[in-house]
Amino acid sequence: MKITPLEIKRQQFKKVMRGFDPVEVETFLEMVSNDLEDILTVNKEFKERVIELETQLADYKQMEKTLQQTLFQAQETSGKSIENSRREADLIIKEAELKAQQIVEKARSDFGRIKEEISSLKARKESVISRLKVLLSSELDLIRALEIDDDEPGSRDASKGTGKDRIEIDEILKKL
Repeated sequence: MKITPLEIKRQQFKKVMRGFDPVEVETFLEMVSNDLEDILTVNKEFKERVIELETQLADYKQMEKTLQQTLFQAQETSGKSIENSRREADLIIKEAELKAQQIVEKARSDFGRIKEEISSLKARKESVISRLKVLLSSELDLIRALEIDDDEPGSRDASKGTGKDRIEIDEILKKL
């Protein structure tokens, strides 16, 4: 049973002869009533403070939980991001290796084709040189035959017979 300060103040006692001094009892009860009222006020303030602190604690616990979840999500996202970056880097490397391999293959192919073209051009050059030599040789033979006819007495011009034309043609043939 709880006693309130008001009950203490209103408490009535029987009057007896040889009892306690009523003024002293009433003073004491007033004092107890005031102290009890102060204690109840402080107790009420403490309860309110406890409720307030429990609310703050619950808020802090919720914030802590949220922060932990956020941290976990950030770590998870970071891990996924790192993994995605690694995969992307691997893919880029593989693509670069494939392109490099294609470039090397194309260069080898071009090299082989150019080498064949060079061989073909060398063969054509040799063929042209051979044909020119044959042509020049036959023309030179013709010129020599004509010179022999011109070397007969009385048919020589003053400008012919230096032999310079013959030397130039022989040099050209040697160079070929």
